[in-house]
Amino acid sequence: MGGISIWQLLIIAVIVVLLFGTNKLRTLGSDLGASIKGFKKAIGDDNSAAPTNTTEKTSHDADFAAKPITDKQPEVKAAEESKNKEQV
Repeated sequence: MGGISIWQLLIIAVIVVLLFGTNKLRTLGSDLGASIKGFKKAIGDDNSAAPTNTTEKTSHDADFAAKPITDKQPEVKAAEESKNKEQV
């Protein structure tokens, strides 16, 4: 009596499709699937053999390579210098 029947779920699904459209729901589903896949991969990587030296990791936590902060500092300095020149 207090549960949701199949007809109520079907009506909710139709309303959601009408509000968001099939393309947006498709991209939302693929994004959700990719994030779950990445999460499972990260969990699986953590359970594998731990590296002996933490600075020399061979596996990545995600699909991108981490860059040191020092790589971005010259760009910031150049932007600050140009901003200072404009103010003078």
